[in-house]
Amino acid sequence: MSHVKFLGAVLKEFSQNVFGLRNKCESTRQLDGQVVVITGANTGIGKETALQLSLRGAKIIIGCRDMSKANGAIDDIRAKNPKANIIAIKLDLSSLASVREFAKNVSQIESNIDILINNAGIGMCPEWQTKDGFEMQFGTNHLGHFLLTLSLLPLLQKSPKARVITVSSNTHKLAKIDFENINLRNGAYTTMKAYKQSKLSGVLFIRELAKRLGLSSTVTTYVLHPGTIKSDLSRNMESGKALYDLLTTLLYIKLDIGCQTTLYCALEESLDNESGFFYNNCLRDALWANGTDDKSAERLWNLSCDLVQLEDHLKLPSKVTNAWDNK
Repeated sequence: MSHVKFLGAVLKEFSQNVFGLRNKCESTRQLDGQVVVITGANTGIGKETALQLSLRGAKIIIGCRDMSKANGAIDDIRAKNPKANIIAIKLDLSSLASVREFAKNVSQIESNIDILINNAGIGMCPEWQTKDGFEMQFGTNHLGHFLLTLSLLPLLQKSPKARVITVSSNTHKLAKIDFENINLRNGAYTTMKAYKQSKLSGVLFIRELAKRLGLSSTVTTYVLHPGTIKSDLSRNMESGKALYDLLTTLLYIKLDIGCQTTLYCALEESLDNESGFFYNNCLRDALWANGTDDKSAERLWNLSCDLVQLEDHLKLPSKVTNAWDNK
């Protein structure tokens, strides 16, 4: 039944794409003097997001693994916005040491962060491992961003109002967290299973972060599906790449449209009073049961703390109920 429901959602999205029915972020909010950190902004919707936020006056810090590509992206952005205030700092989300070094480097040049956008991701790859021995998609898409967010949280808390945004995918709706075999070893690995698990992890992380921060926090959290975008995720596919690329070419949305829900979560003023929710097509979207499973969210949080060996001063206490559910 869930697969039939998901297929319906996919067909609805494709019709929106084909007939130009995608919503756009309508906010006119400016970000003069505000600091925005974006991971993976050397390509795709991350790069387009960086451009759009630079046009609103923000100082952009992009975290990228390949600095030559990062500098090329900066050149492209400055060609479209000569006034862009943007720098790149090396960040490899598949290395916990690199994540910690990035957070240290940011803290040395900034006293606060206003918006953190966890945009980077890897998908469709063979059974690779991160530098720390974790399954690559879970380790990069979830654990890297988990550690990064909590490492930068002290800077986010120094802003009058700050936002944490994670780019996920609708595919999380068909996922479950394999807590007994989180790295999907001993024959359990498939590229799509790993991808879906990593994207559900992002949804549960944002929900649990909102719960632990609470209603009184100046930091609010958001997770989103950007739409079906022609990206370079297929670069690591071992089979089916040609078909995947053909389908996305026929049905994808352009990058300036694909970044709209990210911009909506970063800019929309009405979202000041929301936290921990899921967004699609510039609207709040209902989560399925797996995305609101608070027991799994807390279990994943505790497991993630252990796996990244989170420092004690960065840990957040658990809370019994999620006050945001009543908002």
